[in-house]
Amino acid sequence: MIVAERKPLPEIIGFLKDARRILVAGCSECVTVCQAGGQREVEVLASLLRLHFRQAKRDVEIKTATLNRQCDPEFLEEIAQDMEDVDTIVSMGCGVGVQFLSERYRSAWVVPALDTKFGGGAVTAGQWEERCGFCGQCILHLTGGICPIIRCSKSLLNGPCGGSSGGKCEVSKETDCAWQLIYDRLKELGKLWLMMEIIPPKDWSRARDGGPRRVRREDVAL
Repeated sequence: MIVAERKPLPEIIGFLKDARRILVAGCSECVTVCQAGGQREVEVLASLLRLHFRQAKRDVEIKTATLNRQCDPEFLEEIAQDMEDVDTIVSMGCGVGVQFLSERYRSAWVVPALDTKFGGGAVTAGQWEERCGFCGQCILHLTGGICPIIRCSKSLLNGPCGGSSGGKCEVSKETDCAWQLIYDRLKELGKLWLMMEIIPPKDWSRARDGGPRRVRREDVAL
């Protein structure tokens, strides 16, 4: 899932100098799971903004809504009626949601309330950790399901660097050596022979280069 965290309140307030009618919009997907932009977080932020504007003696109307998904045009219509008198949307979705809202509601100023961090998951209650760098060319079948691009501090594709000690990375003793984890997992599975496979350099044109990436399914595309 996409993991995000709320921006500091003063930063969000700084985006709203000209706002008069605000919609704080949440998302029921990833940012709800990581407790950054769901209905509860939307109401908390709206209450903080109302308090701020009251203390600043500014007459600002604030409404709230939590969409099923901000990254899907179908669900953006859920707030169409609310948008009739809104000049600013404070999006509590990920960066994708901010952009989709901005494209759909062009008369409104759309600002992000969250910092989109990474693709990851929960490792313990209240703690999320990056697991995928969205490189567009997955090699997890060669590395026991452990991503060296993200889990290795140096993103090495072929074995450890030689600087690890006791299973910990030389960059930080708080970080496991990814290639130690890969070795241990392949050994557990009886597939250590995969350590001898040479992984070629990444084709980064499939990741961040050349404009926005697209996936098209011909069986469902209109």
